[in-house]
Amino acid sequence: MILPSSSLRRRPESSLRRWLLWIPAFAGMMLVGCRRADPPSRTETEHPTIVSLNPCADAILAEIAQPGQLLAISHYSHDPEAASMPLDEALAYNATGGTAEEVLALAPDMVVADSFLAPSTRRALEQAGIAVETIGIASSLEDSLSQIEALGKATGNEGRADVLSNRIAESWEAQQWHGERASAVLWQQGGIVAGEGSLAHELLAQAGFASHSAARGLGQGAYLPLEEVLADPPQVVITAGDERAFAHPAMADGVAQYELSSSLLYCGGPTIPRALERLTQIRRAAG
Repeated sequence: MILPSSSLRRRPESSLRRWLLWIPAFAGMMLVGCRRADPPSRTETEHPTIVSLNPCADAILAEIAQPGQLLAISHYSHDPEAASMPLDEALAYNATGGTAEEVLALAPDMVVADSFLAPSTRRALEQAGIAVETIGIASSLEDSLSQIEALGKATGNEGRADVLSNRIAESWEAQQWHGERASAVLWQQGGIVAGEGSLAHELLAQAGFASHSAARGLGQGAYLPLEEVLADPPQVVITAGDERAFAHPAMADGVAQYELSSSLLYCGGPTIPRALERLTQIRRAAG
């Protein structure tokens, strides 16, 4: 705070000296009042403290990390439209916007990010002595389980990672559909479809669906216009998102349509059992 020079001239020297002594204390009170929340204390074990910048890693680490080990998660997990983990669980953690400055202020031992982490950010973190682990997009169940294993090893939580992986694998087996498959289009935001070589495609197959779009040569992320859906409709259309075509009046005419939360398709890991449960519900409803 800077006082006008006229104010300084009006104060007696002794009063000014006493007033100046209050400035550090006043500033400290202001900082305490404005601070969002203290980060969790470090664990009493040798486990490295972590900041996650990856929403998929957020969900995994929230399940396998020791209490106090995960200092902050990505801001995506605090957004109801982008979170892949339950929002109430995500809000128990501080979140960062992903800048090097925010991470350095928390002083973690490790950062977990995606493979698109900016080189400048990575360099700043590594120069500060922070280990950087990256994970990519899980395109299959095996990819997802491998990510969990890798994060468990990197963070010193192999046992907890095994428990999570076993739970996901058991759910995968338990919810396998053994009857006839129904042709389905998984129609996502932007009018794109799930194709072979994606986790979404595997989820559809496991829950009892045959990909209508893949059978017609459309790959992962291909655009499917409304006209083609209506001209050659599958038995089931599963929409994930808020695309205008999904609510077109023509879709209500003889097309069996069901909704799936987009949040169940962003990541693998702990979302897999929930995605399978919803897809299995749809398959049963479709008959």
